[in-house]
Amino acid sequence: MIVTAVLLILLVVMLLLVNANFMQEPVERLQYTAFTDIGNGLSTRIVDLYSISPTNGTITTLFDIPDDVAGQDYEVEIHLGTTAANQYVRVYRGLLISNISLGGISATRNVSGNTTGAGINRISYDSAGFDT
Repeated sequence: MIVTAVLLILLVVMLLLVNANFMQEPVERLQYTAFTDIGNGLSTRIVDLYSISPTNGTITTLFDIPDDVAGQDYEVEIHLGTTAANQYVRVYRGLLISNISLGGISATRNVSGNTTGAGINRISYDSAGFDT
């Protein structure tokens, strides 16, 4: 009886450790990689839009990013770094954060905004600027 009880206790402890170490860490690594891919794609779309932006006028593009990553929602924001030239795309959920540089336009254009994965998203450029 004592041996069986000790083995059951060890089995329960092992099951708890297996979940934390062998399942949770790979899921977080997968989510971080997906966040990085989403941020790179968004950064590329922003740079592409601003590279063809008109001198006078407006241009808008619609795009879709994954609705969720590993079955959970996430958020996307454009952040200002230490200087105006260091803007970056931040894709995050909770404590899991991926920051991706905004490429070659952050020194010449001010970019701002946020979104989530749900629905169709939009990037707009207006040569006159937007009211904030």
